[in-house]
Amino acid sequence: MPLSGKGMLITLMDADPAEERDFNQWYDKEHLIERVSIAGFLEARRYVAVAAEPKYLNFYTTETLDVLRSPEYLKALQNPTAWTRHHMPKFRNFTRAVARVTASRGRGRGGALAFSRIRPSGADKAELRNAVTAELDAVLDQVISAHLLESDPGLSKPADAAAPDVGAGDWYVVVEATEEPAVRQIADRRFGRRAKLAGAESIAFGTYRLLWDLAKAEL
Repeated sequence: MPLSGKGMLITLMDADPAEERDFNQWYDKEHLIERVSIAGFLEARRYVAVAAEPKYLNFYTTETLDVLRSPEYLKALQNPTAWTRHHMPKFRNFTRAVARVTASRGRGRGGALAFSRIRPSGADKAELRNAVTAELDAVLDQVISAHLLESDPGLSKPADAAAPDVGAGDWYVVVEATEEPAVRQIADRRFGRRAKLAGAESIAFGTYRLLWDLAKAEL
């Protein structure tokens, strides 16, 4: 299985254009390093949009979903650095999802990525899960790897929200390849706006390229 953990924190955002250079410095020189240093975090990856919105996409892989409610992680959230306090309030079009890795196929990472957000609309989640997993298996001869990430509504809701919103339970399909045009064509047909997945509504689809990644062993 290409993803080494069972938990995933996903964030997407646009940066304040007036401070985008410093925003990227914060991510590259402090934030990813800080997060991967937390017990149970395994790696982090940053992406920039090729044909997608928002502009930035970030993955943080954890050993289990419980790492994303652990005392050490909550301590980091509650005690942000000065640089973090400066940039986080300036995020635009921000999404944060805490997800289970329920299917992961293939080997390795791809430099190009198709990212699909779908919203389960039927009562039978198992049927939808099986359908998505079958589609992941069907593309493996054309891509590097493919994954299904299912959000946990409670952990994905904003800290100041009284209850999860409808989007907190969305699922994400990630397809990784070496070339962006190819992965866009392959994934859009199966998981994008043109897809016909029974029991799911397509919310967003786009493609990204890898900026860099950091594994725990590199710290």
